Amino acid sequence: MKHPRTIFALAALAALSAALPAAAVTAEEAARLKSDLTPLGGEKAGNKDGSIPAWTGGYTTPIAGDKPGGRRGDPFKDEKPLFVVTAKNADQYAALLTDGTKAMLKKYPDYRLDVYATHRTAAAPQWVYENTFKNATRARLAGDVVAGAFGGVPFPIPKSGAEVMWNHQLRWRGVSVQIPLAQYQLTTDGKAVLTTSGTADMQMPYYFQEGTPEQFSKANEFWLLRLINSGPPIRAGEAIVGRTNLDPSKDQAWVYLTGQRRVRKLPNPCCDTPTPATAGVMSFDELSTWTGRTDRFDWKLMGKHEMLIPYNGNKLLQAKTDAEVLGKSFLNPDYVRWERHRVWVVEATLRAGQRHQAPKSRYYCDEDTWNCVLGDRWDANGQLWKTLWSQTFVAPDLPGTVIGAFGFTDLVSGTAFVGDLYSSQPAQYVVKPRYQDSLFTPDAMSGEGAR
Repeated sequence: MKHPRTIFALAALAALSAALPAAAVTAEEAARLKSDLTPLGGEKAGNKDGSIPAWTGGYTTPIAGDKPGGRRGDPFKDEKPLFVVTAKNADQYAALLTDGTKAMLKKYPDYRLDVYATHRTAAAPQWVYENTFKNATRARLAGDVVAGAFGGVPFPIPKSGAEVMWNHQLRWRGVSVQIPLAQYQLTTDGKAVLTTSGTADMQMPYYFQEGTPEQFSKANEFWLLRLINSGPPIRAGEAIVGRTNLDPSKDQAWVYLTGQRRVRKLPNPCCDTPTPATAGVMSFDELSTWTGRTDRFDWKLMGKHEMLIPYNGNKLLQAKTDAEVLGKSFLNPDYVRWERHRVWVVEATLRAGQRHQAPKSRYYCDEDTWNCVLGDRWDANGQLWKTLWSQTFVAPDLPGTVIGAFGFTDLVSGTAFVGDLYSSQPAQYVVKPRYQDSLFTPDAMSGEGAR
């Protein structure tokens, strides 16, 4: 038996090691970003059977039907599915399906996957590529906090599950955009209930092209969000502002409540706390599959696998009404495009001493974009509870392939949620000039949210 002093010393050493920055990759490893890896870290080569093609620069040309500041077209509108996965043939494709997808096929007879040819559309501006290359050798994890990264994917050659999840949170999705949107809860009896309609403004100071790592590190706020509700009538005028920090203990969020006519600061804008942005139906860390604190979980990198995932979903943006794309417990499969891609698989297990409604989760993160597009959550009884999803679409004006609508199906209760749906909106993910920082403050919100 070890002496108590020895045990204390080992514990102190472990704590110190966890707090020290993890080593970045070597210059030799980083050089792969200019040879066999894409500038953002994916494998350039296709797979053996050709079902995943080589990356040749992504999709950067204007799409027929795109209207700047308006609706977006579909670059693959004339394609037909290569095959369809249903409950009847799911076993044939089991190795390519997540647990959540298998459960959906089993639970809902009309659920299906229309699988199309794979297109590797991921792209970003050249300056993002250059910053990603620099980040490979300068970015580190100091405990659970990213240090030294700026303006690009922080860990293009990841060594841990936590690095992959930070790549997702710091993914390229533009600098400043405006998103008119609607959100719905899908009830067990098949009704779609509008929970939120309004306009979201988003800004990523982490991607200010004229900035520097030193300037960014003064605040370390990487994602700013403001949502002003226009409906439903009971919620019209409500608003929320969030400022997300690389140090999650410094995250801040405020809500404007019309009934009280005042702004209140949220005490815990993270994790499994219900977020007012979705009328409390989703938790903060379920937005866009995952938007949370890495310090609540231990993250295990399960490797890279070929999977069927939702991808290049511009088809979802072509509907004229939300009713067209809303199914009973999931999106209408007619509007969902699935493709075969390589994804990093990351498993999250609740860290000792922490609390969360979902003590175990698994995430599937695209190697090219770092979008985590699918996720599964298990409850405290070990039962598969929720399957999370995010739809991506091609936006050559950024350029990039970014997350649009997101949501989940509760496999236990049968309810579901669809967030950030803008199929029927006159404008879809509008690229904007850089906003003033003051827009994302409680004072500005109170002025615009009041009624």
